[in-house]
Amino acid sequence: MEKITADKYMFHKNCFSCKKCNKKLSVSNYSPVNGDFYCIFHYQQLFRSKGNYDEGFGHAQHKSRWRLSSSIQYHEPTA
Repeated sequence: MEKITADKYMFHKNCFSCKKCNKKLSVSNYSPVNGDFYCIFHYQQLFRSKGNYDEGFGHAQHKSRWRLSSSIQYHEPTA
């Protein structure tokens, strides 16, 4: 059996396919996102659908994880 290694994962050649359309992928035509693999077309399409990679691929927006702490205050540097 032939194997393909992509992003530290090993696949049978016939099993390495796009998560969205099941098109067979090769090492030159795939995009990885959080352990999932997409053909270039669907990678771009999912990004355009939400305008960011997180929501387009079914994850919470990265910026929603940012927290502003009221205990952090800006101080002018002293000369």
